[in-house]
Amino acid sequence: MGALTAGLLLTAPQPASAANLVKNPGFETDGTDGMPYCWEKSGWGDNDFTFSTVADAHSGSRAMKVELTRRVDGDRKALVTESADCAPVVTEGKQYDLGLWYRTTTPDAAVTVFRHDATTGWQYWTDLKTLQTSADWAEASVRTPEVPAGTDRIAWGVSVYGTGSATTDDYTMEQVADPVPDPVCTGTAQECADGRWDVLPVQNPVRSMHSVVLDNGKVLLIAGSGNSEEMFEAGTFTSAVYDPENGTYHQIPTPKDMFCAGHVQLSDGRVLVMSGNQAYPVAGGHGYEGFKESYVFDPATETYSRTNDLNDGHWYPSATELGNGDVISFGGLREDSTGSVTAERFSAAEQKWLPLWQVNQTWSYWGLYPSMILMQDGRLFYSGSHVFGNGTPGTGSAVYDYDAGTVTAIPGLRNKDERDQSASVLLPPAQDQRVLTLGGGNIDSNPDANRLTDIIDLKAADPAYTAGPPLPQGTVDLGVGQVPETGGQGKMYVSAVLLPDGKVLETGGALHNRANPVFESSLFDPATSVFDPVAADPEARGYHSSAFLLPDGRVMATGDNPGNGTWNHDVSIYTPPYLLKGPRPRITSVIDKEWVYGDTQRITVDRPVAKAELIRPAAVTHSSDPNQRFVDLPLSVDGNNVDLNVTSNPDLAPPGWYMLFAVDANGVPSVAEWVHLQGHSALARDTASAHVHSFADAPGGAVAKPGKRRTSQKVSPTVSGCDRHYGSANVCVPTVFPRGVKKSAAARCAWLDAHDYGRLEVNGGDDPLRLDPDGDGRACGKGDVGRR
Repeated sequence: MGALTAGLLLTAPQPASAANLVKNPGFETDGTDGMPYCWEKSGWGDNDFTFSTVADAHSGSRAMKVELTRRVDGDRKALVTESADCAPVVTEGKQYDLGLWYRTTTPDAAVTVFRHDATTGWQYWTDLKTLQTSADWAEASVRTPEVPAGTDRIAWGVSVYGTGSATTDDYTMEQVADPVPDPVCTGTAQECADGRWDVLPVQNPVRSMHSVVLDNGKVLLIAGSGNSEEMFEAGTFTSAVYDPENGTYHQIPTPKDMFCAGHVQLSDGRVLVMSGNQAYPVAGGHGYEGFKESYVFDPATETYSRTNDLNDGHWYPSATELGNGDVISFGGLREDSTGSVTAERFSAAEQKWLPLWQVNQTWSYWGLYPSMILMQDGRLFYSGSHVFGNGTPGTGSAVYDYDAGTVTAIPGLRNKDERDQSASVLLPPAQDQRVLTLGGGNIDSNPDANRLTDIIDLKAADPAYTAGPPLPQGTVDLGVGQVPETGGQGKMYVSAVLLPDGKVLETGGALHNRANPVFESSLFDPATSVFDPVAADPEARGYHSSAFLLPDGRVMATGDNPGNGTWNHDVSIYTPPYLLKGPRPRITSVIDKEWVYGDTQRITVDRPVAKAELIRPAAVTHSSDPNQRFVDLPLSVDGNNVDLNVTSNPDLAPPGWYMLFAVDANGVPSVAEWVHLQGHSALARDTASAHVHSFADAPGGAVAKPGKRRTSQKVSPTVSGCDRHYGSANVCVPTVFPRGVKKSAAARCAWLDAHDYGRLEVNGGDDPLRLDPDGDGRACGKGDVGRR
């Protein structure tokens, strides 16, 4: 969108007033190219359109009409000209109230804003408000988010993205006043800067590696057999529901071993749980096995019920909700321990897993817990985060188009084979379409986990990862107490949690395969791409740990399952600095908790707020929660009445229950209210369709089409990085010891002893790691440690 040269003006320019920053707000001054001064034609896609000035104005003699008579895709908009002469100057960190009068014949019209970055130039910023159809002149107003760093001007207008017209007039833009009092610290100076961790007095009673926040504010903690072969053989499978309000746990009957299943909230708030553990590995024989069974957990009754079966077994599958409420799943291990190449789709409309012939297949093996993040146009972004071993062949990251059946390679992810149990998160807000991937290691080669972070902007035509700032370093327990990390040491098993102030808490992790916990936490600011080290969780949080946001704005962390087979049942709670800045805003009423896409919903608050958002509740395991997202709700403010403008695009905010936070200008959030963004039934109403943008429309990577149908992918029985010749199945003697550990029995046994492995029986007649030189069937016995 090039800048429009004003040329010969037929009348004196209509200026911006002292309060109104829009020049020529009523289109009364002519410009060139048939457009009024300081306004330009903009848009994209396959559509037929007209731009015209009309006499049917709200005030004065002119208004602007944009009409689409045919549309396949794209939009058209009359936009404030992107030039230094016309685009309003803005200030970083400030907010602006935008207003206009309009008449529309289509529900598919929205206020769209672009911003000028002083370094990179003009770029899409966000859609602020969907305009309701109105035959008469109607007024619309909406407040921008805080202006991002580096932005010096904005341009905006109304996008029409459906057949019909929008006629607009009398635009206004005013800077919002700053009624922000300085925050008052309510803790110690260090707590107010870094937050505080507290270890709860009551332990988690189950060995849970799956954490799902429910729409009643409670937390479902799924263990299954809890990585305990003894519990598996006994048929003892467990889950618990934790209530953060009173600190209690309720253990519930669990029908199957859901250890390392997949899970996701459905649009009605129930939890879909798919596959799990059919068998533990056998030394010299098969590896882990996944089953085909699937269940739904109902938060109201706290019971599981069985669905129809999947088409294949999937131990460690992904689970991503789509914009229509369907769930798509990939990867994991089959019933015979091989890798599943079968994509699965759960139909929200039919409430069942679809048969194989109804699911598009590429016959690709995506690995275990592949991080598949829904993009704004319905495609999936595979971030490269995964569990166990190397990444996928090629660049290690891709865009997957389910409808087209294509997989397009995405470049730039560094050390793609050392992103095992890294974390990936769609950065706030979801409208920005940026993904952060951080940390990782490799349980096969067992190097020091890394400090790498990579960021990708999926708005770019040809998106590619770029290097982010390195993870801050903490202390690491190498078996002899905590010491500072050095060199490139970082962490795998890292958790990333979206916070209501728009930052990301990264916490927990370990340096090696199920060993050497790292004690470090920091807050990542997407606006500045800076990590701010904060208080570290005092508990080890490595393999099978998770951290997630609670509705009161705190973060809960649970679990740790080192290679010696023990389990950390302690639970930690992080109080972020924003909860130590004085009184919190309060949402005093929510007029309607059933929300529709493209709608405006009113809340009341007890004090001024700067922003509001929807945060999808966690469904996390193994550093992976691809459904986690923070969706901005642009405000229209009238005193303590705040209208929230809901996105029209279900691919930005898939249907379901969300935590609604209101946040003041100091970043202090309210306690969340629960609201229900409806699924396919809402989409059938006469409301706006999704305003989809032409992002990532020209990726340059290699494109793979569906391959030849096949049954499975061969996977090593030692896929988990554990040598099952030693100890029970819940013990993980690493197939490769960390660098620096000599290959002698004495050195390896000393390392195992420092990490509290205890007695290790040798399973079968093989001793591949040479831990039992004297052949007495006990690894690292007295007769072994003196031998080389």
